[in-house]
Amino acid sequence: MDKEGFQDNLKKRTKDFAHRCVKLALTLPKTDLGNHLRRQLIKSSTSVASNYRAACLAQSKSDFVFKLSIVIEEADESCFWLEFIVEEKLLKVSQVAGLLEEGGELTAIFITSRKTLKNRQSEFETSCKLRIK
Repeated sequence: MDKEGFQDNLKKRTKDFAHRCVKLALTLPKTDLGNHLRRQLIKSSTSVASNYRAACLAQSKSDFVFKLSIVIEEADESCFWLEFIVEEKLLKVSQVAGLLEEGGELTAIFITSRKTLKNRQSEFETSCKLRIK
């Protein structure tokens, strides 16, 4: 899969993740805690998708890495809220398991991408320094 296909796939996955989290959040009880967790989960999960789209439009590799870091934080936060919902017994594990798995996979993909980009950037900087000498 080429870079564009990879990005399109991740755009779709992150958007689907956001939609699924929103649907799940809307099933939470209408209590103070349920309302708080609903807002938090919707905010963090939709941020994964919107910030990944923004990262794809980055003006430089360093800007992309920076924006990808935000995506990682938001994906991990979404997983936190999903875990918390189960721990508070607001929903069953079976209702949340698929989203937790997808959130974990997305987080892992973005962490790996960030590491790869950082390594390539430092390799480029090293090779440039060697040529200058």
